[in-house]
Amino acid sequence: MENEKTQNGGKPATKVKLRLDVKDVVRKRKIDEQNDEGGITILHEDNHLLVVLKPQNMPTQGDSSGDSDLLSELKKYLVEKYNKLGDAYLGLVHRLDRPTGGVMVFAKTSKAASRISSQIRDVDGEFEKTYLAVVSGRPSREGKIEHYLAKDEKANMVAVVPSSLEGAKKAEAEIKVLDETDGMSLVSVNLITGRSHQARVQLKSLGSPIVGDVKYAGDKLIKSPHLALWAYKLVLNHPVTGEKLKFLALPPAEFPWTEFDTENLIDIVRPQSGSHYKL
Repeated sequence: MENEKTQNGGKPATKVKLRLDVKDVVRKRKIDEQNDEGGITILHEDNHLLVVLKPQNMPTQGDSSGDSDLLSELKKYLVEKYNKLGDAYLGLVHRLDRPTGGVMVFAKTSKAASRISSQIRDVDGEFEKTYLAVVSGRPSREGKIEHYLAKDEKANMVAVVPSSLEGAKKAEAEIKVLDETDGMSLVSVNLITGRSHQARVQLKSLGSPIVGDVKYAGDKLIKSPHLALWAYKLVLNHPVTGEKLKFLALPPAEFPWTEFDTENLIDIVRPQSGSHYKL
Protein backbone atom coordinates (compact mmCIF):
# COMPACT_ATOMS: atom_id res chain seq x y z
CA MET A 1 0.00 0.00 0.00
CA GLU A 2 1.07 3.54 -0.61
CA ASN A 3 0.02 6.56 1.44
CA GLU A 4 -0.49 9.94 -0.16
CA LYS A 5 -1.56 13.19 1.49
CA THR A 6 -4.95 14.55 0.60
CA GLN A 7 -5.16 18.05 -0.85
CA ASN A 8 -6.76 19.46 2.26
CA GLY A 9 -3.99 18.17 4.49
CA GLY A 10 -6.30 15.68 6.19
CA LYS A 11 -5.93 11.96 6.55
CA PRO A 12 -3.74 10.21 3.98
CA ALA A 13 -5.46 8.32 1.20
CA THR A 14 -4.40 4.73 0.74
CA LYS A 15 -4.12 3.55 -2.86
CA VAL A 16 -4.57 -0.19 -2.98
CA LYS A 17 -2.31 -1.47 -5.71
CA LEU A 18 -3.32 -4.49 -7.73
CA ARG A 19 -1.16 -7.43 -8.71
CA LEU A 20 0.32 -7.55 -12.19
CA ASP A 21 -1.94 -10.47 -13.07
CA VAL A 22 -5.25 -8.88 -12.10
CA LYS A 23 -5.79 -7.56 -15.64
CA ASP A 24 -5.39 -11.11 -16.93
CA VAL A 25 -7.82 -12.47 -14.34
CA VAL A 26 -10.66 -10.31 -15.66
CA ARG A 27 -10.02 -10.83 -19.38
CA LYS A 28 -12.38 -13.76 -19.88
CA ARG A 29 -15.91 -12.46 -19.50
CA LYS A 30 -18.22 -15.52 -19.55
CA ILE A 31 -19.38 -16.54 -16.11
CA ASP A 32 -18.67 -20.24 -16.68
CA GLU A 33 -15.15 -19.42 -17.85
CA GLN A 34 -14.61 -17.18 -14.84
CA ASN A 35 -15.78 -19.85 -12.44
CA ASP A 36 -13.53 -22.43 -14.10
CA GLU A 37 -10.57 -20.10 -13.54
CA GLY A 38 -11.49 -19.23 -9.98
CA GLY A 39 -13.44 -16.16 -11.14
CA ILE A 40 -14.01 -13.35 -8.70
CA THR A 41 -10.92 -11.42 -7.63
CA ILE A 42 -10.78 -10.12 -4.05
CA LEU A 43 -8.86 -6.86 -3.88
CA HIS A 44 -9.00 -6.29 -0.13
CA GLU A 45 -10.34 -8.04 2.95
CA ASP A 46 -10.24 -7.21 6.65
CA ASN A 47 -12.57 -7.80 9.59
CA HIS A 48 -15.00 -5.17 8.34
CA LEU A 49 -14.74 -4.95 4.54
CA LEU A 50 -14.63 -7.15 1.46
CA VAL A 51 -13.67 -5.38 -1.79
CA VAL A 52 -13.96 -7.36 -5.02
CA LEU A 53 -14.09 -7.15 -8.80
CA LYS A 54 -17.62 -7.96 -9.93
CA PRO A 55 -17.59 -9.92 -13.20
CA GLN A 56 -19.64 -8.50 -16.06
CA ASN A 57 -22.99 -10.20 -16.68
CA MET A 58 -23.18 -11.62 -13.16
CA PRO A 59 -26.10 -10.39 -11.03
CA THR A 60 -25.09 -8.54 -7.87
CA GLN A 61 -27.67 -10.58 -5.95
CA GLY A 62 -30.09 -13.37 -6.74
CA ASP A 63 -32.83 -12.62 -9.27
CA SER A 64 -35.51 -14.40 -11.30
CA SER A 65 -32.90 -15.77 -13.72
CA GLY A 66 -31.63 -18.18 -11.09
CA ASP A 67 -28.06 -17.53 -12.29
CA SER A 68 -25.09 -17.57 -9.94
CA ASP A 69 -24.87 -14.19 -8.22
CA LEU A 70 -22.02 -12.28 -6.60
CA LEU A 71 -23.49 -11.93 -3.10
CA SER A 72 -24.21 -15.67 -2.78
CA GLU A 73 -20.79 -16.65 -4.10
CA LEU A 74 -19.04 -14.35 -1.64
CA LYS A 75 -21.10 -15.70 1.26
CA LYS A 76 -20.04 -19.22 0.28
CA TYR A 77 -16.44 -18.05 0.26
CA LEU A 78 -16.75 -16.64 3.79
CA VAL A 79 -18.44 -19.79 5.11
CA GLU A 80 -15.68 -21.98 3.69
CA LYS A 81 -12.76 -19.73 4.62
CA TYR A 82 -13.82 -19.22 8.23
CA ASN A 83 -15.55 -22.60 8.78
CA LYS A 84 -18.81 -20.90 9.68
CA LEU A 85 -21.88 -22.85 10.67
CA GLY A 86 -24.86 -21.84 8.58
CA ASP A 87 -24.94 -18.59 6.61
CA ALA A 88 -22.36 -15.78 6.72
CA TYR A 89 -23.33 -12.14 7.14
CA LEU A 90 -22.40 -9.90 4.20
CA GLY A 91 -23.97 -6.48 3.82
CA LEU A 92 -24.89 -5.35 0.31
CA VAL A 93 -24.39 -1.57 0.53
CA HIS A 94 -24.46 -0.69 -3.19
CA ARG A 95 -25.10 -2.42 -6.50
CA LEU A 96 -23.86 -2.66 -10.05
CA ASP A 97 -26.23 -3.51 -12.89
CA ARG A 98 -25.82 -7.03 -14.22
CA PRO A 99 -23.95 -6.02 -17.44
CA THR A 100 -21.54 -3.77 -15.52
CA GLY A 101 -18.32 -5.03 -13.97
CA GLY A 102 -15.75 -3.48 -11.68
CA VAL A 103 -14.96 -2.60 -8.09
CA MET A 104 -17.54 -3.24 -5.36
CA VAL A 105 -17.37 -3.10 -1.56
CA PHE A 106 -19.34 -5.33 0.82
CA ALA A 107 -19.64 -4.99 4.60
CA LYS A 108 -18.72 -7.94 6.82
CA THR A 109 -20.54 -6.52 9.89
CA SER A 110 -23.82 -4.69 10.40
CA LYS A 111 -21.95 -1.73 11.94
CA ALA A 112 -19.75 -1.42 8.85
CA ALA A 113 -22.81 -1.69 6.61
CA SER A 114 -24.57 1.12 8.46
CA ARG A 115 -21.56 3.43 8.35
CA ILE A 116 -20.81 2.82 4.67
CA SER A 117 -24.48 3.34 3.82
CA SER A 118 -24.33 6.70 5.61
CA GLN A 119 -21.35 7.69 3.47
CA ILE A 120 -23.25 6.72 0.32
CA ARG A 121 -26.35 8.72 1.30
CA ASP A 122 -24.27 11.84 1.93
CA VAL A 123 -23.92 13.35 -1.57
CA ASP A 124 -21.14 15.63 -0.26
CA GLY A 125 -19.45 12.79 1.61
CA GLU A 126 -16.34 10.72 1.03
CA PHE A 127 -17.85 7.79 -0.87
CA GLU A 128 -16.96 8.05 -4.56
CA LYS A 129 -17.84 5.58 -7.30
CA THR A 130 -16.38 6.40 -10.71
CA TYR A 131 -16.99 4.58 -13.98
CA LEU A 132 -15.29 4.42 -17.33
CA ALA A 133 -17.43 4.14 -20.44
CA VAL A 134 -16.77 4.00 -24.15
CA VAL A 135 -19.54 5.80 -26.00
CA SER A 136 -20.65 6.43 -29.56
CA GLY A 137 -19.46 9.82 -30.78
CA ARG A 138 -18.81 12.57 -28.24
CA PRO A 139 -21.29 13.63 -25.52
CA SER A 140 -22.96 16.97 -26.26
CA ARG A 141 -21.96 18.28 -22.81
CA GLU A 142 -19.37 17.68 -20.11
CA GLY A 143 -19.14 18.62 -16.45
CA LYS A 144 -22.04 18.30 -14.03
CA ILE A 145 -25.05 16.78 -15.76
CA GLU A 146 -28.54 16.71 -14.23
CA HIS A 147 -31.65 14.89 -15.40
CA TYR A 148 -34.84 13.49 -13.90
CA LEU A 149 -35.39 9.79 -14.46
CA ALA A 150 -38.34 7.43 -14.15
CA LYS A 151 -38.29 3.64 -14.40
CA ASP A 152 -40.79 1.37 -16.09
CA GLU A 153 -40.51 -1.64 -13.78
CA LYS A 154 -42.31 -4.04 -16.11
CA ALA A 155 -40.08 -3.23 -19.08
CA ASN A 156 -37.00 -2.66 -16.90
CA MET A 157 -36.33 0.56 -18.81
CA VAL A 158 -35.42 4.03 -17.54
CA ALA A 159 -36.21 7.29 -19.33
CA VAL A 160 -35.43 10.99 -18.94
CA VAL A 161 -38.68 12.71 -17.89
CA PRO A 162 -39.87 16.16 -16.74
CA SER A 163 -39.13 16.94 -13.10
CA SER A 164 -42.85 17.45 -12.51
CA LEU A 165 -43.71 13.84 -13.37
CA GLU A 166 -44.84 11.83 -10.37
CA GLY A 167 -42.11 9.44 -9.32
CA ALA A 168 -39.35 11.27 -11.19
CA LYS A 169 -35.99 11.08 -9.41
CA LYS A 170 -33.15 13.55 -9.76
CA ALA A 171 -29.97 12.08 -11.28
CA GLU A 172 -26.63 13.90 -11.15
CA ALA A 173 -23.25 12.93 -12.56
CA GLU A 174 -19.89 14.46 -13.46
CA ILE A 175 -18.88 13.52 -17.00
CA LYS A 176 -15.46 14.10 -18.57
CA VAL A 177 -14.22 13.13 -22.03
CA LEU A 178 -10.76 11.57 -21.73
CA ASP A 179 -10.02 10.66 -25.36
CA GLU A 180 -11.60 10.19 -28.80
CA THR A 181 -10.90 7.76 -31.64
CA ASP A 182 -12.75 6.31 -34.65
CA GLY A 183 -16.17 7.71 -33.77
CA MET A 184 -15.97 6.74 -30.09
CA SER A 185 -15.06 8.54 -26.87
CA LEU A 186 -13.63 7.29 -23.60
CA VAL A 187 -15.37 9.09 -20.75
CA SER A 188 -15.26 9.05 -16.97
CA VAL A 189 -18.56 9.18 -15.11
CA ASN A 190 -18.66 10.09 -11.42
CA LEU A 191 -22.15 9.26 -10.19
CA ILE A 192 -23.30 11.76 -7.57
CA THR A 193 -26.61 9.93 -7.26
CA GLY A 194 -27.12 6.20 -7.79
CA ARG A 195 -30.21 5.72 -9.94
CA SER A 196 -31.00 2.55 -11.85
CA HIS A 197 -29.31 2.53 -15.31
CA GLN A 198 -28.26 6.12 -14.60
CA ALA A 199 -24.99 6.30 -16.56
CA ARG A 200 -26.50 4.50 -19.53
CA VAL A 201 -29.55 6.75 -19.77
CA GLN A 202 -27.74 10.03 -19.10
CA LEU A 203 -25.09 9.32 -21.74
CA LYS A 204 -27.80 8.36 -24.23
CA SER A 205 -29.56 11.65 -23.51
CA LEU A 206 -26.32 13.45 -24.40
CA GLY A 207 -26.35 11.77 -27.81
CA SER A 208 -23.67 9.21 -26.97
CA PRO A 209 -25.02 5.83 -25.87
CA ILE A 210 -22.56 3.35 -24.39
CA VAL A 211 -20.93 0.92 -26.82
CA GLY A 212 -22.64 -2.47 -26.62
CA ASP A 213 -25.80 -1.10 -24.99
CA VAL A 214 -28.50 -3.00 -26.88
CA LYS A 215 -31.15 -1.75 -24.45
CA TYR A 216 -30.67 1.99 -24.97
CA ALA A 217 -28.43 2.70 -27.98
CA GLY A 218 -31.02 2.26 -30.74
CA ASP A 219 -29.67 3.10 -34.21
CA LYS A 220 -26.44 4.39 -32.63
CA LEU A 221 -25.50 0.94 -31.37
CA ILE A 222 -21.85 -0.02 -31.76
CA LYS A 223 -21.56 -3.75 -31.17
CA SER A 224 -19.05 -5.09 -28.66
CA PRO A 225 -18.57 -8.30 -26.63
CA HIS A 226 -20.01 -6.62 -23.52
CA LEU A 227 -21.47 -3.34 -22.33
CA ALA A 228 -18.54 -0.91 -22.23
CA LEU A 229 -19.23 0.35 -18.71
CA TRP A 230 -16.75 -0.43 -15.93
CA ALA A 231 -16.66 0.69 -12.29
CA TYR A 232 -12.93 1.41 -12.17
CA LYS A 233 -12.54 3.50 -9.02
CA LEU A 234 -14.01 3.31 -5.53
CA VAL A 235 -13.12 5.69 -2.71
CA LEU A 236 -14.46 5.49 0.85
CA ASN A 237 -13.52 6.03 4.45
CA HIS A 238 -12.91 2.83 6.38
CA PRO A 239 -16.02 2.38 8.57
CA VAL A 240 -13.97 1.71 11.71
CA THR A 241 -10.53 3.33 11.36
CA GLY A 242 -11.67 6.29 9.26
CA GLU A 243 -8.73 5.76 6.89
CA LYS A 244 -9.41 6.90 3.35
CA LEU A 245 -9.21 3.93 0.96
CA LYS A 246 -8.92 4.10 -2.82
CA PHE A 247 -9.36 1.03 -5.04
CA LEU A 248 -8.64 1.06 -8.77
CA ALA A 249 -8.95 -1.58 -11.49
CA LEU A 250 -8.39 -1.42 -15.25
CA PRO A 251 -11.23 -2.44 -17.59
CA PRO A 252 -10.96 -5.76 -19.46
CA ALA A 253 -8.51 -6.09 -22.34
CA GLU A 254 -11.11 -6.39 -25.10
CA PHE A 255 -12.83 -4.15 -27.66
CA PRO A 256 -13.61 -1.26 -27.30
CA TRP A 257 -11.30 -0.68 -24.31
CA THR A 258 -8.29 -1.74 -26.34
CA GLU A 259 -8.88 1.23 -28.66
CA PHE A 260 -7.69 3.53 -25.87
CA ASP A 261 -4.56 3.84 -23.74
CA THR A 262 -6.53 3.49 -20.52
CA GLU A 263 -3.46 3.01 -18.30
CA ASN A 264 -2.19 6.49 -19.16
CA LEU A 265 -5.55 8.25 -19.43
CA ILE A 266 -6.85 7.46 -15.95
CA ASP A 267 -5.30 7.58 -12.48
CA ILE A 268 -4.60 3.86 -12.25
CA VAL A 269 -1.78 2.94 -9.91
CA ARG A 270 0.83 0.73 -11.53
CA PRO A 271 0.30 -2.80 -10.21
CA GLN A 272 2.72 -4.41 -7.81
CA SER A 273 2.92 -7.78 -6.15
CA GLY A 274 0.65 -8.40 -3.19
CA SER A 275 -1.80 -10.93 -1.87
CA HIS A 276 -5.25 -11.46 -3.28
CA TYR A 277 -7.68 -14.34 -3.52
CA LYS A 278 -9.48 -15.79 -6.51
CA LEU A 279 -12.74 -17.55 -5.77
